[in-house]
Amino acid sequence: MGNKRHGCTNAYFAKKRREKQGGNTSENPKEDNRSSYETTIRENEKFLQYYKMQNICPKGEWDHFISVLKSDLPTSFRITASSNIEAKSLLKLVEGVFFTDLLKGELSDEQKNSKPFCLPWYPQRLGWQLKITRKDIRGSEAYYRLHNFLISETGNGNISRQETVSMIPPLLLDINPSDKILDMCAAPGSKTAQLIESLYSGSTSSVPDGLVIANDVHNARCYMLVHQAKRLNSANVVITNHDATVLPAMHLNENGDSLLKFDKILCDAPCSGDGTLRKNPDIWTKWSPGNANNLHGIQFRILKRGLELLNVGGRLVYSTCSLNPIENEAVVQRMMNEAKGSVVIVDARHKLAGLKTMDGLSQWIVVSKDLDVYKSFDEVPEKWTTQIRPQMFPLKDDLFNLNKCIRILPHHQDTGGFFVTVLEKTKPLPWETALKETQEENEKSANGVEIKENKRKPKKRRYQGYKEDPFVFLTNEDPVWPEIRDFYELSDFPVHCLLTRCSVGKKKNIYYTSSSIRDIVKNNQDRVKIINTGVKTFVRCDNKSMKCNFRLAQEGLAGISSYIGSKRRLQLTRDEVIIILKNPTIPVTDLDQKTKDKLENFGVGSCILNMIDENFPLELVGWKGFSTLKAYVNGECRLHYLRLLGVDVSQFDVNKFKKESNDDEPVDKNGTFIEEVITNNTEIKEELVPDINGLKEELIEKS
Repeated sequence: MGNKRHGCTNAYFAKKRREKQGGNTSENPKEDNRSSYETTIRENEKFLQYYKMQNICPKGEWDHFISVLKSDLPTSFRITASSNIEAKSLLKLVEGVFFTDLLKGELSDEQKNSKPFCLPWYPQRLGWQLKITRKDIRGSEAYYRLHNFLISETGNGNISRQETVSMIPPLLLDINPSDKILDMCAAPGSKTAQLIESLYSGSTSSVPDGLVIANDVHNARCYMLVHQAKRLNSANVVITNHDATVLPAMHLNENGDSLLKFDKILCDAPCSGDGTLRKNPDIWTKWSPGNANNLHGIQFRILKRGLELLNVGGRLVYSTCSLNPIENEAVVQRMMNEAKGSVVIVDARHKLAGLKTMDGLSQWIVVSKDLDVYKSFDEVPEKWTTQIRPQMFPLKDDLFNLNKCIRILPHHQDTGGFFVTVLEKTKPLPWETALKETQEENEKSANGVEIKENKRKPKKRRYQGYKEDPFVFLTNEDPVWPEIRDFYELSDFPVHCLLTRCSVGKKKNIYYTSSSIRDIVKNNQDRVKIINTGVKTFVRCDNKSMKCNFRLAQEGLAGISSYIGSKRRLQLTRDEVIIILKNPTIPVTDLDQKTKDKLENFGVGSCILNMIDENFPLELVGWKGFSTLKAYVNGECRLHYLRLLGVDVSQFDVNKFKKESNDDEPVDKNGTFIEEVITNNTEIKEELVPDINGLKEELIEKS
């Protein structure tokens, strides 16, 4: 949303500025004059001069380094590790159907040499890279099935398309299921998703004890973060909107005398981004040596705040997608110098076995935006002293083991450029210790007498962006709780972990959070801008035939399933589950006799469909109509489970390169039309549309 002034927006003033500068020379102002991806200029003389002087690359590799930087970035993705069973099943499918059978067709020589390979350093063989670009996959008929597969599974949260080097920082945090984790600059959310996955992958519980707080300063980007996090259906995530340099400490109780400290923190700082030149070639023309100088200060302040919020013994990973030592080693050196031995750099390269890395730099040069070189701060002209600071210059000796920092260069393994450092906090920071001692002295001097300090009340912060709805937690006395509890036979359920986003009127969606998340939200929502939390668990459906006004939601089923009794559970065979997933609804008469007997007195309404299988147990939200049964899941989710159950879903793939006639409707081998299944799975029959308003709300949320 633009800042409005006299009825004008930011876009209006930007347009006027371009016209004044002669930027819009087109006769048609709406004409798109942007250059195509192929014709983007990939040259910048200052860039070449600067990095040659910095010696970030061995001289014998320089030409190769630059040539790779000017090429397009290959495609990479990883399989979601939240559920070990599903991850293994999907990996088997990927290696079989999509990376073997799929590439047997008519391929060019280039495509034949572009076979996918597993990233050797990524755990459990879940990280993959293809030597072809995303543009090639979208534009080649040979890969249309792979493209459809990636889009479908990405939408479900089962696959994340992510740059290879971007996957590294979360792996170096060594996350345990009980860890309290902070992602300081989280949007758009790929790394946040990895943090959530790591929390679940090592846990034996459907809701781990740990938590992830994902923060970003940009309000609009926070909603991209919400979208990423929601794909993983986690009850252990909070998304906040704050400037990371002054991120407020959170209270753990109502009194505010206990502050939240984190065990693991990811500080993926905003940077000039020249390590992403292969993905974002427009940076070539925008790059300037002065960019790093302008960012150094904010990067340091974010890192400093991160270490203040870190527990003693905790681990922080500082990373950037920049090649520039002013944004990397200079920031780390400055922090280490101020920490006075309370922080150490950890050599974590052994966790990336198979990935070629370079040592961090101990010496670098500092320049102005005009490429004037300065050996010390004394040489810096007064006009540059606000941009070039004394802390940017390297020390004569490497006192802090900066060689343990990790640099990744694009030409070594066909990736982007990246920098990452692992820091551990061994004792309180010097200013933390001083503050604690001051507080203790004040307590001693009081001698049991209360001292009133004349402190000014802090100004109430004016939050930017949309005003968020409140987070209202349910209690045992809430009017909707008894009907939900009794209908689903919820035993020992933590009702205090259920929340809604409306304080008045009908409750439409009810969300579920972990106990630790509930405490943080309840004790901090008046002082911290919380954008989103919780996973959708119950959805209102005012259906006269159903004794409860709320149906189950597939998103939150895993978190609450263990509390639900047997009355609303239906055990199905593998064949029955496949039939139900392949059809929008099926008549009860088409099911096995044992299932029909169970359904005689089952009652209309929401239920759980269970498939007991040692290798792949499955739970789905279902809906029992008067004479029908269906899986209450969307089309992409249906295709996902059909794939994992070994069903050939290739007949559902739409080849956009072939013009289909209207008579050519997709039909499966049993003659079942699946058009409804692969679109939006909109319910048609009246008995299966219990809540039109709720359905509209879901569609709005998805958009």
